[in-house]
Amino acid sequence: MPASPTHRRRKLSGPFLRALAGAAVLGLTACTAATPVPTTTTAAATSAEPAAPVGDTTTATFTFGTAAAPTGLDPALVADTESYRITRQMLEGLVGIDPLTSEPAPLLATSWEERDEGRAYAFDLRQDVVFHDGEPFNAAAVCANFERWYTMPPETRVLDATIAFKSVFKAFSDEPEESVYDSCQPLGEHTVLIRLTGRLTSFIPALALPAFGMASPKALDELNANQLTVERNGRQLSEFALSPVGTGPFTFTRWSGDEVTLSAFEGYWGTAGEIQTVTFRTIPNTAARLRALLSEEIDGYDLVTVENAAELAREGQQILQRDPYSVLYLGMNQDFPGVDDVLFRQAVAHAIDKDALIEGRFLAGTSPANQFIPPKLGVTNEEITDYEYDPELAKKLLDEAGYSGEPLPFHYPRNVSRPYLSSPEKVYAELSRQLTAAGFNLQPVPTEWADGYIETVQNDDNRAFHLLGWSGSYQDPDNFVGALFGSYSEEFAFRDNQLFSKIARAVTLPNGEERVAAYQEISESIAVDIPAVPLAFPISAAVVSPRVLSYPVSPVMHEVFNSIDLADVEQPVP
Repeated sequence: MPASPTHRRRKLSGPFLRALAGAAVLGLTACTAATPVPTTTTAAATSAEPAAPVGDTTTATFTFGTAAAPTGLDPALVADTESYRITRQMLEGLVGIDPLTSEPAPLLATSWEERDEGRAYAFDLRQDVVFHDGEPFNAAAVCANFERWYTMPPETRVLDATIAFKSVFKAFSDEPEESVYDSCQPLGEHTVLIRLTGRLTSFIPALALPAFGMASPKALDELNANQLTVERNGRQLSEFALSPVGTGPFTFTRWSGDEVTLSAFEGYWGTAGEIQTVTFRTIPNTAARLRALLSEEIDGYDLVTVENAAELAREGQQILQRDPYSVLYLGMNQDFPGVDDVLFRQAVAHAIDKDALIEGRFLAGTSPANQFIPPKLGVTNEEITDYEYDPELAKKLLDEAGYSGEPLPFHYPRNVSRPYLSSPEKVYAELSRQLTAAGFNLQPVPTEWADGYIETVQNDDNRAFHLLGWSGSYQDPDNFVGALFGSYSEEFAFRDNQLFSKIARAVTLPNGEERVAAYQEISESIAVDIPAVPLAFPISAAVVSPRVLSYPVSPVMHEVFNSIDLADVEQPVP
């Protein structure tokens, strides 16, 4: 007989954090929470906890305000934070994230073994897992997913260079000589062998990417996952991207207008948690998200701005700071006339005062960046070529480059907040002031994020500059330099085969001094070529109402909502 429900009474715990709001420094309580994955950093896992009973709990709902609508709900075909935020709740990968260290941890795989000097990995799989459609999770399902990613047709992978499979494995099946992925082979019902064409040191960390969430093979087939036949918010999607099927703690319910609703999966293998219904509500405007939180329309939102921090603290809301694990940059398109001249790009670098750019526009703890790999990864190049703020030198370099005031289209997003850029209009305004003072004739091109900003700056040739960033999703330097500069992309129109080769080699090196030195050399090469100017390693923060006792805040955004603990939910005591 189940125990009688008892209301949970707990006090918030955790370290105090600081958020900059004007000249004020605020002490705010941060929350942490356990997640379904073990905290060990080894590849061994304990048996799964039994699912918590849900029949006797008070129905718990949680509404989260998002800064942008998802671009789709098939994680294999998206590359944006808001889409991943939702798909993480529904689709799980073989490898998860340790909540304390952000290192790889077992998830759908209980353990793994490196074989053939790093050219193959054997995974033992959980045996008590089913997909939301009742289909079994097993070795055959793993191989069906890997083969689907590998053989994805060109007309489906519209993002191509930013699709995680290409970023990690370098190529698809139509370029087999370039691909690091070789094959997937079941060794038994719950054991699978994945072969690579060479050592890939980032392989296990990369499998924690939400893009490698396991989908039901039956659903992939029945919902035509590789056929983009449905239009949603101006984008072509598959039926699967509108109704994904995974193994996670929440199942898809509906995507209606600006809201995506999920429901707790009663057959979940892990800890069910308290939340029965999750709603993600798109609220692009930061002030509107704040009002929605204070009026109790939502329970939390992400990407707190400096302007909002003080009011949130005064109202008793909880600001949850993440360790910096993203980079903001000024991108340059070398196919635009004049930008291909390195003197021009050096002038850009010398024209920017990064300290002034950060002050008052980013949360405390944000630091200027002179390279693209965050300090957290331990491969920082302390002797890198740096470009100190010197507008007079910038003017001289512009003259030497032959620039004579031609208009330079500068694209920047509107009505959005990203982990690396909470207030894009204000950041653009300051960059514009600095670059104009150094002699650049800027032509502002504001673009609504929801109108395809990423697609525009990664494809539109009529672009000299653009403002963008990259949020890390797993702990490896390749997640940054490999994803951004590992091959040619239309975003930068940057062609440096020697650098591409360096990046391809570095990812194969075992962890150690040689690998550290390789990434330091890569950072130096990028600094000399300047395909983009790194601006800052921003601090990002979420905020939740006093109703939330704990929230699984994570530097890599591995925040799954079955770990949320609410103050107003009754839970049976064993």
